[in-house]
Amino acid sequence: MSGLLDDFRNEFNKPNNTLVQLILINTIVFLLLLILKVVVMLAVIPGVYEAVITQLRIPASLGAFITKPWTLITYFFTHEDVFHILFNMLFLYWFGRLVDEYLGNRRLVALYMLGGITGGLAYIAIYNLLPYFHGQVASAEMLGASAAAFAVAVGASTLLPNYTFHLLFFGPVRIKYIAFFYIVLSLARSIGPNAGGELSHLGGALVGFLFIKMLQNGTDLGQPIYWIMDGWQSLFRKKPPVKVSYRQRSTSVSTGSYVASSSSSGVAMPDQDEIDAILDKISRSGYESLTREEKQKLFRASQRG
Repeated sequence: MSGLLDDFRNEFNKPNNTLVQLILINTIVFLLLLILKVVVMLAVIPGVYEAVITQLRIPASLGAFITKPWTLITYFFTHEDVFHILFNMLFLYWFGRLVDEYLGNRRLVALYMLGGITGGLAYIAIYNLLPYFHGQVASAEMLGASAAAFAVAVGASTLLPNYTFHLLFFGPVRIKYIAFFYIVLSLARSIGPNAGGELSHLGGALVGFLFIKMLQNGTDLGQPIYWIMDGWQSLFRKKPPVKVSYRQRSTSVSTGSYVASSSSSGVAMPDQDEIDAILDKISRSGYESLTREEKQKLFRASQRG
């Protein structure tokens, strides 16, 4: 057991490992809830599990949501059914690695968070505004990362519509068709037993599409998420000891200015020769042959163009 905990800890400490960390958070919450459920059932302690899980689900009732607003975040890290979390995490992994490779881990987090938040708000709005759901508002609650995963999937499909996944029994399929299929499936289920949840998936899908389209036009919707991430990380970042030096002051200042400028921009804007070399590499070996840096340079070039 200690070895498993060490593995989890090592994955959280690895840099640029955001996709795995998101999956691990969902998995850890699922396992903790599963253990709690088994313990309270075996010990015959009624009401404990439900009291915990209701603090994590997002309620459809606006009045109930106001009393526990944190559920707008916790619901999309919470699962009860093993197949629910399995399919959501596979979906997140397949599409999330493309967003991570081409746009970086910060934008992957932004897509996931904005998709989950929008899905939750859409869920509340749908149940309170559409007459079809009025009779279910008081008792309806939602959990699961489906809306957040949909945002990542549609974002990846908008960014790389012709990227191909090789599916069992189907062979190579472009990811834009996979995303389109699941959007249609959610729309078809919008009058079923989980109608509100299915419609909230579409809210996540819309965020994924808008996030990439606006990013390509130079507007990054993830800025508020980055601000929160930076503030959170600064709380735990160890500050280096202050060093006083009277030598080469001008060199030190100019170097620091250069580093700050480079880190704020991430990947430098490629010139035309670099772009041509990347495109030639794609024509020879496909998208999969590009390095992480080459993929991000390609995206930077598409913003300029």
